[in-house]
Amino acid sequence: MARSFTLQIPAASNARRKRRKVLITGAAGRIGSYLASRFHSRYDLRLMVRGNEKNLARLGKFGKVVTAELADLGRLKQLCRGIDTVVHLAANPDPMAVWSELLEPNIVGVYNILVAAKSAGCRRVILASSVHAVTGYPVDVQVKAGDPVNPGDLYGVTKCFAEALGRYMAEREGLSVIALRIGAYLSHAAARTSGSIRMMEQWVSPRDLQQLIERCIEADHVRWAVFNALSGNRFNKLDLSEPRELLGYAPQDDITRINPDLKKLEFRKHVRAGNASDFDFRSGLRDDLR
Repeated sequence: MARSFTLQIPAASNARRKRRKVLITGAAGRIGSYLASRFHSRYDLRLMVRGNEKNLARLGKFGKVVTAELADLGRLKQLCRGIDTVVHLAANPDPMAVWSELLEPNIVGVYNILVAAKSAGCRRVILASSVHAVTGYPVDVQVKAGDPVNPGDLYGVTKCFAEALGRYMAEREGLSVIALRIGAYLSHAAARTSGSIRMMEQWVSPRDLQQLIERCIEADHVRWAVFNALSGNRFNKLDLSEPRELLGYAPQDDITRINPDLKKLEFRKHVRAGNASDFDFRSGLRDDLR
Protein backbone atom coordinates (compact mmCIF):
# COMPACT_ATOMS: atom_id res chain seq x y z
CA MET A 1 0.00 0.00 0.00
CA ALA A 2 1.28 3.47 -0.85
CA ARG A 3 2.14 5.67 2.09
CA SER A 4 0.00 8.70 2.72
CA PHE A 5 2.74 10.63 4.50
CA THR A 6 6.41 11.52 4.55
CA LEU A 7 8.36 12.35 7.69
CA GLN A 8 11.16 14.75 8.45
CA ILE A 9 13.69 15.30 11.21
CA PRO A 10 12.29 18.02 13.47
CA ALA A 11 14.31 21.15 14.02
CA ALA A 12 16.03 21.47 17.37
CA SER A 13 13.43 22.14 20.04
CA ASN A 14 13.28 25.44 21.86
CA ALA A 15 11.97 25.07 25.39
CA ARG A 16 11.05 28.76 25.42
CA ARG A 17 9.38 28.72 22.02
CA LYS A 18 6.99 31.57 21.47
CA ARG A 19 3.30 30.96 20.97
CA ARG A 20 2.63 29.85 17.43
CA LYS A 21 0.87 32.33 15.17
CA VAL A 22 -1.97 30.68 13.27
CA LEU A 23 -3.97 32.02 10.35
CA ILE A 24 -7.44 30.49 9.94
CA THR A 25 -9.12 31.11 6.59
CA GLY A 26 -12.88 30.78 6.46
CA ALA A 27 -12.84 31.77 10.12
CA ALA A 28 -16.52 32.77 10.15
CA GLY A 29 -17.68 29.32 9.09
CA ARG A 30 -18.90 26.54 11.38
CA ILE A 31 -15.51 24.89 11.78
CA GLY A 32 -13.47 28.09 11.69
CA SER A 33 -15.48 29.90 14.35
CA TYR A 34 -15.41 26.83 16.61
CA LEU A 35 -11.64 26.53 16.29
CA ALA A 36 -11.21 30.24 16.96
CA SER A 37 -13.16 29.94 20.20
CA ARG A 38 -10.98 27.03 21.35
CA PHE A 39 -7.55 27.95 19.99
CA HIS A 40 -7.28 31.57 21.11
CA SER A 41 -5.92 30.62 24.54
CA ARG A 42 -3.07 28.60 22.98
CA TYR A 43 -2.24 30.39 19.72
CA ASP A 44 -2.10 33.95 18.45
CA LEU A 45 -4.85 33.93 15.84
CA ARG A 46 -5.32 35.83 12.60
CA LEU A 47 -8.87 35.18 11.44
CA MET A 48 -9.51 35.64 7.73
CA VAL A 49 -13.06 36.41 6.56
CA ARG A 50 -14.64 37.91 3.47
CA GLY A 51 -16.13 40.74 5.54
CA ASN A 52 -19.87 40.25 5.05
CA GLU A 53 -20.41 37.49 7.62
CA LYS A 54 -22.76 37.93 10.58
CA ASN A 55 -20.59 36.83 13.53
CA LEU A 56 -17.58 39.09 13.02
CA ALA A 57 -18.01 40.96 16.30
CA ARG A 58 -17.84 37.72 18.25
CA LEU A 59 -14.80 36.53 16.28
CA GLY A 60 -12.94 39.66 17.31
CA LYS A 61 -12.77 38.33 20.87
CA PHE A 62 -10.55 35.46 19.76
CA GLY A 63 -8.01 37.07 17.46
CA LYS A 64 -7.32 39.70 14.84
CA VAL A 65 -10.03 39.65 12.17
CA VAL A 66 -8.75 40.39 8.66
CA THR A 67 -10.51 40.48 5.30
CA ALA A 68 -9.39 38.96 2.02
CA GLU A 69 -10.55 37.15 -1.09
CA LEU A 70 -8.93 33.88 -2.10
CA ALA A 71 -8.42 35.28 -5.60
CA ASP A 72 -6.15 38.04 -4.27
CA LEU A 73 -2.68 36.46 -4.08
CA GLY A 74 -1.00 39.70 -3.05
CA ARG A 75 -3.32 40.17 -0.09
CA LEU A 76 -2.88 36.54 0.99
CA LYS A 77 0.89 36.99 0.99
CA GLN A 78 0.45 39.94 3.34
CA LEU A 79 -1.74 37.95 5.71
CA CYS A 80 0.66 35.00 5.79
CA ARG A 81 3.64 37.09 6.91
CA GLY A 82 4.79 36.14 10.39
CA ILE A 83 2.47 33.13 10.47
CA ASP A 84 3.67 29.69 11.60
CA THR A 85 0.67 27.61 10.46
CA VAL A 86 -2.20 28.30 8.08
CA VAL A 87 -5.41 26.34 8.69
CA HIS A 88 -7.11 26.65 5.32
CA LEU A 89 -10.87 26.12 5.60
CA ALA A 90 -12.22 28.68 3.12
CA ALA A 91 -13.88 27.04 0.11
CA ASN A 92 -17.18 26.35 -1.58
CA PRO A 93 -18.38 23.35 0.50
CA ASP A 94 -21.34 22.35 -1.67
CA PRO A 95 -21.02 18.77 -3.03
CA MET A 96 -23.58 19.66 -5.71
CA ALA A 97 -21.78 22.77 -6.93
CA VAL A 98 -20.97 23.09 -10.64
CA TRP A 99 -17.51 23.79 -12.04
CA SER A 100 -17.98 27.54 -12.43
CA GLU A 101 -18.84 27.78 -8.72
CA LEU A 102 -15.84 25.70 -7.65
CA LEU A 103 -13.05 27.02 -9.85
CA GLU A 104 -12.14 30.20 -8.02
CA PRO A 105 -12.58 29.20 -4.35
CA ASN A 106 -11.50 25.55 -4.52
CA ILE A 107 -8.86 25.51 -7.27
CA VAL A 108 -7.45 29.02 -7.63
CA GLY A 109 -7.96 29.66 -3.91
CA VAL A 110 -6.00 26.65 -2.69
CA TYR A 111 -3.19 27.43 -5.15
CA ASN A 112 -3.03 31.01 -3.92
CA ILE A 113 -2.99 30.15 -0.22
CA LEU A 114 -0.22 27.57 -0.66
CA VAL A 115 1.88 29.93 -2.76
CA ALA A 116 1.27 32.76 -0.30
CA ALA A 117 2.30 30.58 2.64
CA LYS A 118 5.48 29.49 0.86
CA SER A 119 6.30 33.05 -0.17
CA ALA A 120 5.80 34.32 3.39
CA GLY A 121 7.96 31.61 4.98
CA CYS A 122 5.21 29.78 6.85
CA ARG A 123 6.17 26.43 8.39
CA ARG A 124 2.97 24.54 7.57
CA VAL A 125 -0.42 24.64 5.90
CA ILE A 126 -3.28 22.38 7.06
CA LEU A 127 -5.73 21.92 4.20
CA ALA A 128 -9.39 21.05 4.67
CA SER A 129 -9.83 18.18 2.24
CA SER A 130 -12.98 16.07 2.42
CA VAL A 131 -14.38 12.57 2.56
CA HIS A 132 -15.77 13.51 -0.88
CA ALA A 133 -12.29 12.86 -2.31
CA VAL A 134 -13.03 9.14 -1.88
CA THR A 135 -16.84 8.79 -1.90
CA GLY A 136 -16.64 6.99 -5.25
CA TYR A 137 -15.76 3.77 -3.45
CA PRO A 138 -18.53 1.18 -2.81
CA VAL A 139 -20.30 1.34 0.52
CA ASP A 140 -18.65 -1.87 1.76
CA VAL A 141 -15.08 -0.55 1.34
CA GLN A 142 -13.26 1.13 4.20
CA VAL A 143 -10.87 3.63 2.65
CA LYS A 144 -7.31 3.97 3.89
CA ALA A 145 -5.48 7.24 3.46
CA GLY A 146 -3.03 5.61 1.05
CA ASP A 147 -5.72 4.29 -1.29
CA PRO A 148 -6.13 6.04 -4.66
CA VAL A 149 -8.45 9.02 -4.67
CA ASN A 150 -11.93 8.25 -5.99
CA PRO A 151 -14.16 11.34 -5.88
CA GLY A 152 -17.91 11.02 -6.10
CA ASP A 153 -18.60 14.56 -7.36
CA LEU A 154 -16.85 17.62 -8.77
CA TYR A 155 -16.46 19.07 -5.29
CA GLY A 156 -14.49 15.93 -4.39
CA VAL A 157 -12.39 16.41 -7.54
CA THR A 158 -11.31 19.84 -6.26
CA LYS A 159 -10.23 18.25 -2.97
CA CYS A 160 -8.15 15.70 -4.88
CA PHE A 161 -6.45 18.66 -6.58
CA ALA A 162 -5.79 20.27 -3.20
CA GLU A 163 -4.21 17.08 -1.86
CA ALA A 164 -2.00 16.70 -4.95
CA LEU A 165 -0.90 20.32 -4.93
CA GLY A 166 -0.22 20.08 -1.19
CA ARG A 167 2.07 17.11 -1.76
CA TYR A 168 3.93 18.95 -4.51
CA MET A 169 4.43 21.96 -2.26
CA ALA A 170 5.76 19.75 0.54
CA GLU A 171 7.99 17.43 -1.47
CA ARG A 172 9.32 19.93 -4.04
CA GLU A 173 8.92 23.39 -2.52
CA GLY A 174 9.67 22.67 1.15
CA LEU A 175 6.36 23.84 2.65
CA SER A 176 5.00 21.26 5.09
CA VAL A 177 1.38 20.42 4.19
CA ILE A 178 -1.17 18.18 5.91
CA ALA A 179 -4.52 17.53 4.22
CA LEU A 180 -7.42 16.35 6.38
CA ARG A 181 -10.29 14.42 4.79
CA ILE A 182 -13.01 15.84 6.98
CA GLY A 183 -16.20 13.83 7.27
CA ALA A 184 -19.69 14.94 8.28
CA TYR A 185 -18.99 17.72 10.77
CA LEU A 186 -21.93 17.87 13.17
CA SER A 187 -22.36 19.15 16.70
CA HIS A 188 -23.31 16.65 19.38
CA ALA A 189 -26.84 18.03 19.33
CA ALA A 190 -27.14 17.47 15.58
CA ALA A 191 -25.60 14.01 15.86
CA ARG A 192 -28.38 13.02 18.27
CA THR A 193 -31.12 13.66 15.71
CA SER A 194 -32.59 10.91 13.55
CA GLY A 195 -31.35 12.57 10.36
CA SER A 196 -27.71 12.08 11.39
CA ILE A 197 -27.99 8.29 11.05
CA ARG A 198 -27.41 8.49 7.29
CA MET A 199 -23.97 9.95 8.09
CA MET A 200 -23.09 7.60 10.93
CA GLU A 201 -20.03 6.20 9.12
CA GLN A 202 -18.66 9.70 8.40
CA TRP A 203 -19.29 11.71 11.56
CA VAL A 204 -16.63 13.89 13.12
CA SER A 205 -17.44 15.87 16.23
CA PRO A 206 -16.19 19.40 16.80
CA ARG A 207 -13.96 18.44 19.70
CA ASP A 208 -12.41 15.50 17.85
CA LEU A 209 -11.64 17.65 14.82
CA GLN A 210 -10.20 20.32 17.11
CA GLN A 211 -7.94 17.74 18.70
CA LEU A 212 -6.77 16.43 15.33
CA ILE A 213 -6.02 19.89 13.92
CA GLU A 214 -4.16 20.85 17.07
CA ARG A 215 -2.03 17.71 16.79
CA CYS A 216 -1.35 18.59 13.15
CA ILE A 217 -0.17 22.05 14.14
CA GLU A 218 2.24 20.62 16.70
CA ALA A 219 3.61 17.64 14.70
CA ASP A 220 7.05 18.84 13.66
CA HIS A 221 8.07 15.37 12.43
CA VAL A 222 5.57 15.32 9.53
CA ARG A 223 6.53 16.87 6.19
CA TRP A 224 3.45 15.88 4.20
CA ALA A 225 0.40 13.79 4.94
CA VAL A 226 -3.17 13.01 4.05
CA PHE A 227 -5.05 12.03 7.20
CA ASN A 228 -8.62 10.80 7.47
CA ALA A 229 -10.57 12.94 9.93
CA LEU A 230 -13.49 11.18 11.60
CA SER A 231 -14.53 10.49 15.17
CA GLY A 232 -14.04 7.05 16.68
CA ASN A 233 -17.32 5.67 15.35
CA ARG A 234 -18.06 1.96 15.54
CA PHE A 235 -18.41 1.75 11.75
CA ASN A 236 -16.14 4.24 9.98
CA LYS A 237 -15.93 4.72 6.22
CA LEU A 238 -12.37 6.03 6.60
CA ASP A 239 -9.53 4.27 8.40
CA LEU A 240 -7.85 6.25 11.20
CA SER A 241 -4.62 4.27 11.55
CA GLU A 242 -2.22 6.99 10.42
CA PRO A 243 -3.41 9.87 12.63
CA ARG A 244 -3.62 7.50 15.61
CA GLU A 245 -0.10 6.19 15.11
CA LEU A 246 1.72 9.29 13.85
CA LEU A 247 -0.05 12.00 15.83
CA GLY A 248 -1.44 10.20 18.86
CA TYR A 249 -4.96 11.13 17.80
CA ALA A 250 -7.43 9.69 20.30
CA PRO A 251 -11.02 10.51 19.30
CA GLN A 252 -13.45 10.79 22.17
CA ASP A 253 -16.75 10.43 20.34
CA ASP A 254 -18.75 7.63 18.68
CA ILE A 255 -22.12 8.37 17.13
CA THR A 256 -23.42 4.93 18.07
CA ARG A 257 -23.02 5.92 21.71
CA ILE A 258 -24.79 9.28 21.60
CA ASN A 259 -27.53 8.98 18.97
CA PRO A 260 -30.60 7.59 20.81
CA ASP A 261 -31.73 5.40 17.91
CA LEU A 262 -28.27 3.88 17.50
CA LYS A 263 -27.45 3.72 21.19
CA LYS A 264 -30.39 1.45 21.95
CA LEU A 265 -29.07 -1.11 19.46
CA GLU A 266 -26.03 -1.62 21.74
CA PHE A 267 -23.52 -2.09 18.94
CA ARG A 268 -20.64 -2.24 21.43
CA LYS A 269 -22.30 -5.17 23.12
CA HIS A 270 -23.51 -7.14 20.12
CA VAL A 271 -20.96 -6.31 17.40
CA ARG A 272 -17.53 -7.18 18.72
CA ALA A 273 -14.01 -7.39 17.41
CA GLY A 274 -13.76 -11.13 18.13
CA ASN A 275 -10.36 -10.79 19.77
CA ALA A 276 -8.73 -10.12 23.11
CA SER A 277 -10.11 -6.60 23.18
CA ASP A 278 -13.55 -8.02 23.95
CA PHE A 279 -14.06 -7.84 27.70
CA ASP A 280 -15.14 -11.51 28.11
CA PHE A 281 -12.54 -13.04 25.79
CA ARG A 282 -10.56 -15.83 27.46
CA SER A 283 -6.87 -16.18 26.67
CA GLY A 284 -5.81 -19.28 24.76
CA LEU A 285 -2.77 -19.41 27.06
CA ARG A 286 -4.88 -19.76 30.21
CA ASP A 287 -3.87 -23.39 30.95
CA ASP A 288 -0.15 -22.82 30.46
CA LEU A 289 -0.13 -19.62 32.47
CA ARG A 290 -1.29 -21.30 35.66
